[in-house]
Formats: sequence, structure tokens, C-alpha cells
Amino acid sequence: QVQLVESGGGLEQPGGSLRLSCVMSGTDFSQYTMGWYRQAPGKEREMVAQISSVNIPHYGDSVKGRFTIFRSNAENTVYLQMNSLKLEDTAIYYCNAWRLGISSVFWGQGTQVTVSS
Repeated sequence: QVQLVESGGGLEQPGGSLRLSCVMSGTDFSQYTMGWYRQAPGKEREMVAQISSVNIPHYGDSVKGRFTIFRSNAENTVYLQMNSLKLEDTAIYYCNAWRLGISSVFWGQGTQVTVSS
């Protein structure tokens, strides 16, 4: 059974930093493209960042230059380092995993990030 478990969310002030973690179990983590998505109240879910199985990152326009995605295959974990946080970064952040040839897309339960002064 594949599971994704996020952690690291919380309350931070504007300009601050948070690091999110997502641990994957039940399958071969190294074969998957891993991503972070977020959903704010009243808005659609949007892609924040993705990192391929060969470590190629891709970022949404709203977070470029502020957020960094990286992975540790040894730890079965993908991270999202969030710097220079803005009020509009407030959302529930979800971890996502998919791979070519597999129809299933896996999601974590989400972790709340709140940016407030």
C-alpha cells in the first residue's frame, strides 16, 4: 500500500521560512516524479513544484526564486524549502507522486501552511 505522509507545516511570519517533508512508503520512491501542490480556500489546487526521478525540478511561477524542491532517495523523502514566505502562500500543501506506465497518482493528506503577521 503506497502512502505519502507530509509534515513541517505551521504558522510563519511574512519573510520567514518553512521546510515541508513528504515520506513515501510501499513502493520504489526513486522511480517516481514527486510534486508539491497547494490549495487555498476558495481556489483551485495548483502545482507548486515537481522533481523528476532524475532530479530535474520544475516550479510554478508564483514560487520561482523562493522555493526549492529536492529529494533524498535514501530517505524516500521529498522536501520543499520555502523562503521569503508571503501571505498568499497560505494554503494546504499536498505531496503528490506519479510515474510513467503507472495509472495511479498518489496524494498525501496535506499539511497546513499559514503565513500571517
